[in-house]
Amino acid sequence: MTESAAVLFANEAFYQAFAEGDAEAMEALWAEGVAVCCVHPGWNALLGREAVIESWRAILTHPEAPPVMAFNARVQLFAPVAPLALVTCNEVIGENLLAASNLFVHERGVWRLCHRHSGPSAEAPEVEEAEPGEGTMH
Repeated sequence: MTESAAVLFANEAFYQAFAEGDAEAMEALWAEGVAVCCVHPGWNALLGREAVIESWRAILTHPEAPPVMAFNARVQLFAPVAPLALVTCNEVIGENLLAASNLFVHERGVWRLCHRHSGPSAEAPEVEEAEPGEGTMH
């Protein structure tokens, strides 16, 4: 598996945990050895793993959480300069169209989230055709 494919796999695992309301899987996806940050739409930045995981537990256990779908996933690898990769994509959560960036760090042999930012998109993006095995759709 290429590094880009491995990053897209980690990104897809994030959206799968989100869509399925799986707090344990979500927790396992976040880095432990570096500082983490998450900016949910309309929220202030959450700093530190404990605050980020607590926010996801609250979101994922909410009984009326809207469905999530992600598309147009694109990877930028910064390795070997730094063990980092950035995935940008678009999201639909309920009726809201969002733009998102998910920053991954290569930690103990796997790609794990260390930063996420999602917010409203100014306009509807064109849906890009993904190569086989690329992109995220839930």
